Amino acid sequence: MALIDELKEAQKDAMRAKDKVRLGTIRMAIAAIRQREIDDQITLTDADILAVLTKMVKQRQDAAQQYDDAGREELAAKERAEITVIETFLPQPLSDAELDALIDEAMADTGATGMQDMGKVMGQLKPKVQGRTDMGALSARIKSRLNG
Repeated sequence: MALIDELKEAQKDAMRAKDKVRLGTIRMAIAAIRQREIDDQITLTDADILAVLTKMVKQRQDAAQQYDDAGREELAAKERAEITVIETFLPQPLSDAELDALIDEAMADTGATGMQDMGKVMGQLKPKVQGRTDMGALSARIKSRLNG
C-alpha cells in the first residue's frame, strides 16, 4: 500500500475513533504532502513523502526543544505527541551496525578514498536511508570514515 493511502486510511480510523490529536496531525501531514505536490507540480513518491514526514518530525523536535527552553511544557508535550503520530508512518530506524555496513558498501561501490568523494557516498546512501536515520549524523559519520 502506498504511503499516502496509509495516511488516508489512518485519517479515517482517527475520525472514527474521535482521536483529535492523531487526526489533526495526519491532516497536517497530508496537507504538507499536497502542498509540496502543488508547489513542485509533481506526484510525490513514497520516498518523497518520507522526506516530508522526516522534515515534519525534525521541525517538531526543534519546536519542542524551544518550548522546553521557554518553560512551556504543555506546548512541548503537544509537539511530542505529534512526533509520535508521524513516526508511526516512518520505517524503523537503522542500527549503528546497519549504518556502518551501508557506509562500507557505498564507499566500496564509489571507490571513495577521501573527503572529495563525500558527495558520491552521500548520493548513494540518501535514497536507502531516507527517513530511517538523521542525515546530519550520517554525514558526520561518513566524514569521520573518509578522514580516518
